[in-house]
Amino acid sequence: MQDDAEVRREVLAYLRSHPQAADTLCGIVSWWLPRQRLETGRRRIEQVLDELVSAGLLRRDPLPDGEALYGLERRAGTSPPR
Repeated sequence: MQDDAEVRREVLAYLRSHPQAADTLCGIVSWWLPRQRLETGRRRIEQVLDELVSAGLLRRDPLPDGEALYGLERRAGTSPPR
């Protein structure tokens, strides 16, 4: 369960990203907070993926639509990390 400080940070972060936003309690719970958690989670995961690519453990292959495909870096003569 989230503590009050985390909810406060998420609401304020959403409003910083969407300064014209306004909604009811139901709308905030349904739309703002799940989206904020998704965006925050996505940023954290992206940072970890970047670190793993930099460490040579993952490869990042660009896709035509601008996304990237991540997979295990398989160098010749090495086995995958465990």
